Parts: sequence; structure tokens; C-alpha cells
Amino acid sequence: MAGRGRIRAADIALVRERSRIDEVVGEHLQLKRAGGGSLKGLCPFHDEKSPSFHVTPSRNLYHCFGCGVGGDVISFIQQIDHLTFTEAVELLAGRANVELHYEDDGGRPTGAPDRAQAGQRARLVAANTAAAAFYAAQLGSPEAAPARQFLADRGFDRQVALDFGCGFAPGGWDGLTRHLRGQGYTQQELVTGGLAKESSRGTLIDRFHRRLVWPIRDITGDVIGFGARKLMDDDPGPKYLNTPETPLYKKSSVLYGIERAKRDIARRHQAVVVEGYTDVMACHLAGVTTAVASCGTAFGAEHIGVLRRLLMDQDEFRGEVIYTFDGDAAGQAAAMKTFAEDQRFVGQTFVAVEPDGRDPCELRQAHGDAAVRDLVGRRTPLIAFVLKTTLAGYDLDTVEGRVAALDRTAPLVAQIKDHALRPAYARQLAGMIGNTDEAEVLERIRRITGDDGRPSRGRVRTPQKSADDVAVEVEREAVKAALQSPELAGPSFDAVPGEAYTDPDLAAVAAAVAAAGGAAATRVSGAEWLDVLAAHCTRDSARALLTALAVEPMRAAGEADAVYVGAVLARLEEMHTVRQVAALKGRLQRMNPVEAGEEYMRAFGELMALEQQAISLRKRAMGGLG
Repeated sequence: MAGRGRIRAADIALVRERSRIDEVVGEHLQLKRAGGGSLKGLCPFHDEKSPSFHVTPSRNLYHCFGCGVGGDVISFIQQIDHLTFTEAVELLAGRANVELHYEDDGGRPTGAPDRAQAGQRARLVAANTAAAAFYAAQLGSPEAAPARQFLADRGFDRQVALDFGCGFAPGGWDGLTRHLRGQGYTQQELVTGGLAKESSRGTLIDRFHRRLVWPIRDITGDVIGFGARKLMDDDPGPKYLNTPETPLYKKSSVLYGIERAKRDIARRHQAVVVEGYTDVMACHLAGVTTAVASCGTAFGAEHIGVLRRLLMDQDEFRGEVIYTFDGDAAGQAAAMKTFAEDQRFVGQTFVAVEPDGRDPCELRQAHGDAAVRDLVGRRTPLIAFVLKTTLAGYDLDTVEGRVAALDRTAPLVAQIKDHALRPAYARQLAGMIGNTDEAEVLERIRRITGDDGRPSRGRVRTPQKSADDVAVEVEREAVKAALQSPELAGPSFDAVPGEAYTDPDLAAVAAAVAAAGGAAATRVSGAEWLDVLAAHCTRDSARALLTALAVEPMRAAGEADAVYVGAVLARLEEMHTVRQVAALKGRLQRMNPVEAGEEYMRAFGELMALEQQAISLRKRAMGGLG
């Protein structure tokens, strides 16, 4: 999508117009009339007993007076399905039959959307959905008795199987293929969708035979593939067989159960990662409704990315990821591998280990739902588990063993990217080894990381900047662009309001540019341009900055270009817009919605417009600043 540019504003407006917010919201919660043309229901974004979630169809807006979320139909889809703005618009456009056009920042078309590709996806989703229905119907057949027994043996009755969409792939070569061909799907669609494959004779046959199958859905709930479990001893295939890579199914990012778990992951700030389909089922039935599993591959970086997206809050990672590992050597090895790969948020990563080696499904069978909840509740920080597991291989009763153990574990603590955690785990490590001075452990870690507390790879530690520092940096970069390259800054710089500057000197320089006619209008550069600005600058300290600003290099990776300058100016406007949003939210909080009436709704509409403007500016800034 990114390669096609941004969606034309007129198309976005049409999507909003054709997507009735009461119909869209009504698919997710029950709405009742609240008077004044409004509807209300229980908020889907936080737990509540009395309805405080209001929908106003005439204005196409929603707002929860309990948790404060609000917006239009697009932002509702973003929130409820955890989609980006573009993804939400495209989803609604598909429902409303709106053709979208894409353009670059200058408003020039970037080419028509690939209608064939969009049509292919819809056809493949429909084919997979039809296949899921076929498999589910087959689960009741006499041939599927082993599949039903497999589920029953693991504590899953017929209703649970229905709830999770479990099915059975019958024997024979082409039962599903003939069924779907009869519904109008082509051979190529079945092959492309991973539902069928060509035999050695060139005929089309089903991919799955005599297996218990689970439909695998994407985050929006569309069926994109299947996982199939071997049941028969004479089945020569692997224990688990999954849909191959298709335009829909990308195993490196697919998570089984994500569509079921996404809301609770976002609401509870927790994700539980298990190993299999039955483990996900057992966890959800036991009340651990944040459980997901990878499909046909190890849990990796792209899976982590999916969870991070659900666990982000105001650009800050919140919550925890809990991995369930067996207590055996393989589980310990998996934990060590996870620690090595999962340093991005190691401080919020935990391990839940069942000492007897049972997975969540087996644990639920043996000890019930409470045991599964307790397993997750007794989670251990990943780094603590890794240290304990590593130390188990050394004789800590001997000096030699303690020295060797410290040699092995100090580098593990040094790997922790969250600097604030290192001293605490250094102290814990000293206690775990025993007869070891805490200062010695800290010193060992300092030698590994370097004096500044980071792994010494020639990098210079940068102190954490405050929001004010960041704002001044962006403002300075924008003014430098106007002084050094007015032809690049041009109308975009001139359009930035003076209130966007928080630094008085930089604001005075920007005002001087405006007083001189603007960056776009100037026909001089270099020293002549500085002379013109100095004549219009009314602040002595700002006038003294002109030369420095004209000489100081831009912070672009290479030579500053129009893309970078445009991104800087978009970032400057975005920060100003965010401050306006904060001020308007404060004003709305002080107003009584009932007493203020139309004034409140006008302010609320202004807030929605500002928030959308901030999103648009942020995307423009990210495109050039990386």
C-alpha cells in the first residue's frame, strides 16, 4: 500500500459518507436509543456496567464518556480491529464499494489501485471461508470419529469445536476441490489459495486428507489458511501440516487466535504465547483470553511486531509478553533462544513454566481451568529464568564453579538493553551465585558494557531528551531549512503558524522570514538573504543566531533534500497540532456536554479534525525522517 502513495482526500470523505457509523458500530455492540438522535451501548474499549458509549449518526461520530475514546467511523475501525488509518479506510471502502485513488504529497496520481489484486484477495478469502464451512460440516460425519475423539480426549466438546471452527478434511482425493469448483472457484484460485495442489498426474487434489483442521484467521477475522493435525497411523505426512505461503497466508507473521485475543491483549496489556492450537483453545476456555500461537514456524521477529502493535499505547510499549515453555531441556533452550532474540522489550517478557512438562492443554486436562490461570499468574521474568537455568550447570559450592558461572552469566546481564534493569539483576545475580561481592558483579558488567553502561561498540551514549528538547530541535531544523535552502522550504515553511514555535528566538527568526515576504518569495540567498532577515528581525538574541543557523549543517543523513525538509516541516506542524489537541481536550473536559450542547459538539468536531490532521502530518514526517 505504501508504494501507491496516500489515499485521495475526496475518496476518504466518500468512505466516511457511505459508512454509517451506527451500522458499523452495531456489528460490535448492541445500541439502544438515548434521545436527541443518539444511540448508546456498553463501550467495547473498557469494562463497564452502565452504557456510556454514545453514537451520533447525524454527525457520524462516537464518544465514550467513561474512558474518553472517540472519533469517526474510520477511527472506530482502527481501534476495534487494531488497523492503521489506511487499512481501516480500505476495509470500509471494500464494504461500501468505493473505488480508492492514490496520490503523492503533491496531489499527483500514483497509479490506479491494482483492482485485480484486490479482487484476488477477496476471492481467496471467500474460498477459504467456504472451505472452513465444508470442513466444519464434515466433522459430524462417521469418517470424522477419530477427530471428534481427539478433541474429546483433550477436554473439548462439540460446542467448543463449533466455537473454534474445528473441522475434518475427509479422505479421498478431491472432496473439497469438487465442492469449491461447484461453487464457481477456479482451479488456479484453489491452488493459489493453498487449498489444493496438482498431483503427479497433473490433476487437482485436496491439500489436506483425513485430518483434524483448524481455520486460521488474520487479525480482522478473515479465514486465510488452515492447520491440520495427523490422526491416522498410516498417514505418511508430518504431525502438523499447514497451508503453504500464499498471498493471504504468511507464516512468519500469522498468529493463531489473534482475532479472538486482540481486544483483550490491548485492554489487559498482556499477550500469552503458547505452542499449539489446542493450547490456545485450552487457555481461552480457562479464562486466559490473551493466548495466541505461531502457525507452522517458530515464534519470531514478525510475530513480535504483531504483538507490539497491540501492546503500544501513545508510542510507548506497555504490558507484558508471557511465553509458555516446557520444563524440559527443549523448553529451556527455547527460553535461551527467546532471550537472545527478544531484547526489544526484554523488561516486559516473562516465562511460564510447568515443572512437570505439561503444556496448557495437558495441564487443563489434569488439573482444570484454575491450573492454567495459575501457570500464567506464576510467570517469571525471562532474564531471571535464563540466569537460573544457566547457573544450574555450575557447581556453586566451589570457587572455580562460582568464577566460571560469573564469567558465563555477567555477559547475559550486560545484554539487557534496558539500562535501568542491569544494576538490579546484577545484585540478583550476586545473590544467586552466592559468596560473590555485588560490587564485583557490577564492575564485571561495566567492563563488558563500557564505562557508559552500554556494550562498547564505538557508540556514544545519547542522554534522553525531553519533549521540549525535541521540539526545539525540530524548530531549529525548520528555521535552518528556511535560511539555508529557502527554495526547498518554500510555501510549506511559510504555512507554518508562528504559534508552532516554542523557542522565542527561533520564533523571532521565523517571523522575520514572514516579514521579509516568505521563503517562497525570496530571490536572494546566502549572505544577502541573511541581511534581509536581519533587517526584519526585532529580537537581538535571535538576530545573533542568524549566521549560526545559516552555517550549521542540517541533520539529514546526507544532503538535505525536499523530502527531508518537507518531513521536518510536517513534524513541526504535527507537534503544534498535538499541543492544540491537548488544549482542546482540556477544554472539553471542563465542559458539560449536556449544558454546552452545540458548543460542545462543535468543539468535539474540531478535536476530531485536529486529530486526523495530526495523523496525516505524522505520516508525512515519518516518510522523510524514517
